[in-house]
Amino acid sequence: MRQAVADAAAREAEAQKIRQEKERRQRAEQAVFLQAVGPVRALSASHRRVEHERELPLPIAAQRTLDEQAVLRESLSDEFDVTTLLDVDDAMSFRRPGIGTDVTRKLRSGHWSLQAQLDLHGLRRDEARETLANFIREAHRQGLRCLRVVHGKGLGSPGKTPVLKAKVQAWLIQKNEVLAFVQAKASEGGAGALVVLLQPSPKHPGPRA
Repeated sequence: MRQAVADAAAREAEAQKIRQEKERRQRAEQAVFLQAVGPVRALSASHRRVEHERELPLPIAAQRTLDEQAVLRESLSDEFDVTTLLDVDDAMSFRRPGIGTDVTRKLRSGHWSLQAQLDLHGLRRDEARETLANFIREAHRQGLRCLRVVHGKGLGSPGKTPVLKAKVQAWLIQKNEVLAFVQAKASEGGAGALVVLLQPSPKHPGPRA
């Protein structure tokens, strides 16, 4: 019995020794840390929370995005095949599906007065395409209905071939604002020009076709 008590006392003494050694090491480590960092001062309650500035996302120009989307919508292809969409009778013409031949007949006869004209003479293909797209868009915005587009007869081109004629036809067909177009009368440019009828503008409905 006495031996058991003695063993327990020995174990307790050994445990006490281990605890004391651990506390000594902790005090030594704390002393080294305090010596390294130097004197410190506790912050007041109002300064204990640090507010980090949030990094704001880069601003996106909303108007620029809308403009870029509009440019994509306005993109006109040079590869568009118009041959199956044109009416070739006594003079070439085009009309949207659902538009009767009476519309192209009225357009030829001058039923709608010409309200604006665009002359593409001297422009390179890319310049002509952009200029035409802007012209049609702006005319439709203003509520204009009847336009003339002069593309030329190509008499000054190599081989005397009208370079822009087919391109202009293809570009016009791709514009949703265009209802129909016909070759101009001889007095208005003949084979070197087109008379174009636009959709009524929502802001300027005007008379029906």
